[in-house]
Amino acid sequence: MTIGALAYGRPVSAATSVLTSTPALSSGTVLSSSGGTRSGPERCQWCGRELPTSTGVGRRRRYCAQACRQRAYENRNALERGAIPTDAVVLTQQERDDLADRLYQVRCAAEDVATALAESAGPAELAPLVTEMLAAARSAERIR
Repeated sequence: MTIGALAYGRPVSAATSVLTSTPALSSGTVLSSSGGTRSGPERCQWCGRELPTSTGVGRRRRYCAQACRQRAYENRNALERGAIPTDAVVLTQQERDDLADRLYQVRCAAEDVATALAESAGPAELAPLVTEMLAAARSAERIR
C-alpha cells in the first residue's frame, strides 16, 4: 500500500454517484507498505472500526468481521473487472436506505431548529434541538 494514496486498503478520494468516500476513517492509524510502525489502534480495512488488540502469534487481523472481509473481496473483484470506479464504495440497498433515513433525520432536525429560530425561541428551547441535530449528523456520517 502507498502512504497517502490508500488508507485501510481503500482509496481516499472525493464522492461519486455510487457513494464514494472512505467511511469511518479516523486519524491515527497509517498503514505503510514497508510494515513500519503503526500509531493508534488497528482498524478494519473495510469499515474502519477499531479491531480488538491481539497479543498472539500469527497474522494481524485486517477486518472486524466476515461481512467486511466479504465486502472487501467483492469490491476488489468488481474493480478488477472494471465494473465500478476505483474510488467507489459499494453499499447494499439496505445500507443505502439506512443512510437516506439518517440524512432525513438530519434535515428534520435542522428544520426544527430553523422553525424555533423563526419563532424567536430562547436558548433553553434551542439547546436540546441543536443537541438532537448534532446527534443525527454524527449518525449520518457513518456510511456503514
